[in-house]
Amino acid sequence: MAVTLINPDGLPQVDVYHHVAVASGSKTIYLAGQVAWDAELDLATQTEQAYVNVHTALKAANASFKDLVRVRVYVVDWRPEKMPELLKGIESAMARLGEKATPPATLIGVASLDVPEHLVEVEAVAVID
Repeated sequence: MAVTLINPDGLPQVDVYHHVAVASGSKTIYLAGQVAWDAELDLATQTEQAYVNVHTALKAANASFKDLVRVRVYVVDWRPEKMPELLKGIESAMARLGEKATPPATLIGVASLDVPEHLVEVEAVAVID
């Protein structure tokens, strides 16, 4: 396996991501930000679809969620009150795909995305042997 995920002692222990990814593979895969093209959906459903799109892109590169070393999630008009809906979307995607993704992740609040209807965008980096 090309990626080892670590939560070092001395850093908060969280369930939804790891603080460190150590990659030893030889191929790096950079995914463009993924959105839900059916923009009429709520944040949870758009998040689920964005993660499903990440899965599709990874699969095309012969990779999986186990190969992720970094995820960035951009959420329009971010407020902490949106966290349960965001997590619901991620959990729904992982259940739907039979996966568990916990690579280092960064959540970034943004004013807008490419079109006003998009509420969330997910970009990722993976490493494979």
